[in-house]
Amino acid sequence: MSFVIKNQTAGVVNNVDGDMHVTGGMRGVVATADTARRILDDLREAVVVAPLDPRSAGLARSEIAEMDAALKPEQPDRSRVAAALNRLTKLLSATGALAHAGAALVAPVRELAGWLGALGAPVLSMLALG
Repeated sequence: MSFVIKNQTAGVVNNVDGDMHVTGGMRGVVATADTARRILDDLREAVVVAPLDPRSAGLARSEIAEMDAALKPEQPDRSRVAAALNRLTKLLSATGALAHAGAALVAPVRELAGWLGALGAPVLSMLALG
């Protein structure tokens, strides 16, 4: 038996020759660049109210501006977003802002790291340690 597969678009696609048994359900998330831009807006708002000294706040705004620039094109530069998110997460962790602000900061950082896929793994590991 052979498959001829054309233009499949979904969060999860399974092509199986034979029986497939699924327990626990299947779930997929399709995260677009527009989704990442929305998450970045949430992160920007959370950083504004985070307990940061003026120098750290300026550095945080710079990293967010870097991510914003990397997300502008039709095809965002994920590696550039990942590098800036990594630096921002280190900054927020070192200043205690992640621990103090809690979900307000952690949630958008985690979501953006998830959008990055494998490139976001270092950020997710930092969040797991904190």
